[in-house]
Amino acid sequence: MDKINENEKEYRFGDWGPKYIIKGPRMNMGIIRLKSGQKLTPHFHKVMEENFYVEKGNVQLNVDGTVYNLIPRDVVRCEPNEVHALANVSSEEARVIFMLAPYMESDKFEVEETK
Repeated sequence: MDKINENEKEYRFGDWGPKYIIKGPRMNMGIIRLKSGQKLTPHFHKVMEENFYVEKGNVQLNVDGTVYNLIPRDVVRCEPNEVHALANVSSEEARVIFMLAPYMESDKFEVEETK
């Protein structure tokens, strides 16, 4: 059994972005914090699926070119090889819980954004 408090971990970009709370041995889990207008770059995973639960705010999830508008309590699963990117399009902060499984040390592949 492991007990971890979210406050023990840090966001990737200081006070925003993803914050991994659990990394392995069977899954990754964390929280994404996005201020108004912030976004995460498109990427995909070859093996892991990534699941999102919107806790707070309104976000857009772009999956393989289709945009989904998500609100609190929405849950989305991205299958392996689906390119996905998350953006906060609202005026308030967004918090999204994410889970990736099965655990892999390195299974993230960045994709260049198209304009």
